[in-house]
Amino acid sequence: MSARPILRTLATLIASACVLGTGLAAAEEIRHPAMRDFIGICGHTIGFKPELYKQVCRLVRDYHPMGWDLGDDSDYKTTFPMARNQVSWKDIYGSWRKSGFDTDVSLMFEGIKQKSWKDIPRDAFAYGQAFATYFGPSANHLVDAVEIGNEPGNWDDASYRVMFENMAKGVRAGDPKLRIVTCAADAVKSGGYMKALSCVKGLEDLYDVINVHTYAMVENWPTWRRSFPEDAKLLDYLTRPQAIIDWRNANAPKKEIWITEFGYDSTTKPNLKTGDFKNWVGVTDTQMAQWLVRSFLVFSKMAIDRAYIYFFDDKDEPQLHGSSGLTRNFQPKPAFYAVGHLYRTLGDYRFSKVVLEQAGERRIYEYQHVSDPKKVIWAVWSPTGVQRSEDGIVTGLPGEVVKAERMPLATGEEAAAATFTAKPNHAVGVTISESPVFLWIQLH
Repeated sequence: MSARPILRTLATLIASACVLGTGLAAAEEIRHPAMRDFIGICGHTIGFKPELYKQVCRLVRDYHPMGWDLGDDSDYKTTFPMARNQVSWKDIYGSWRKSGFDTDVSLMFEGIKQKSWKDIPRDAFAYGQAFATYFGPSANHLVDAVEIGNEPGNWDDASYRVMFENMAKGVRAGDPKLRIVTCAADAVKSGGYMKALSCVKGLEDLYDVINVHTYAMVENWPTWRRSFPEDAKLLDYLTRPQAIIDWRNANAPKKEIWITEFGYDSTTKPNLKTGDFKNWVGVTDTQMAQWLVRSFLVFSKMAIDRAYIYFFDDKDEPQLHGSSGLTRNFQPKPAFYAVGHLYRTLGDYRFSKVVLEQAGERRIYEYQHVSDPKKVIWAVWSPTGVQRSEDGIVTGLPGEVVKAERMPLATGEEAAAATFTAKPNHAVGVTISESPVFLWIQLH
């Protein structure tokens, strides 16, 4: 930890700033959502506890196994709200709605083997129509959006297009108000966990949102090592969604873009001694909290409309995707408190502009209140990934700082308290660290 003060002027900092990401539209050209409409979490059917997780967001994404509804008979006539295995979707999605959640459902048709589908166009249409008719906004309004597939990499592109087109037509017929989302997509190519956007090109009337999964990898197998969101060494964490943005702008300019999976794994367990994950590298609980919050901040400046954390809960497993939860056996991790604080702090604010991006030093983003433009919050942090903490001076403030809080790692107001010192010429002194500090500013 270094204590040397940073005394550079804002002009000097801006002159040396390095703004990341290519092809980003100027902030004024993008209608950024309020953060309450941006922060989401991936849940899973009967395991999700809405009363617990409504402390961190109001958007939830469910992995909906279509096999529960159809079994192995793709032409099975559904009897919603009951699944074929007698699970009541009304009880599940109804409890989420009662707790204030907007629900996006990933209809995982890929859980049924492709060869088991008797007539893909007919059966996909029938299922989509039945689901939308019961769950859509025009009827019981238990679901707000549906994804046609999660990661259907085991389907060839032509077959996915047939599935997508016909299920989407069924959803439109059942309830045109139910929003349709693609499966996890890539701007260029299909792979084991995504489909190329060429699969849906020309079907713009049949979807509302483009879906992307992205993880902060600096290495894949055998370590699957992840890093902080601002790391220039990341393989495709920001470039993948940016390529989706560029494709959308060129081919489907009115569509929204949702990141429906991103996250980090943190566990208390030692590595496994054998097997595929013996060399796996996780992150600490503190890093998970910091990097999730900073990922939301970094994503919020892009032309992205939502971002969902993977995952809601874990069983403390030392492996890829085995410890991604905001809770561990339903006990909050530090990330739970950090994301909850972000949700409460910026919920009524939207990204306004980049004040400063200086690689290896600091970032400052401005967020403006959605209904009172005189209320502004600056998020200030060190984007280095090495637990750096310095006494710094933030200059060029547009008004008076009236409150400061730091991203907490525990519960309680005292956990978020941060001190600041007023300085001459529209500046404040504050500790700048890997945990963002939020400055409430009343404009002049």
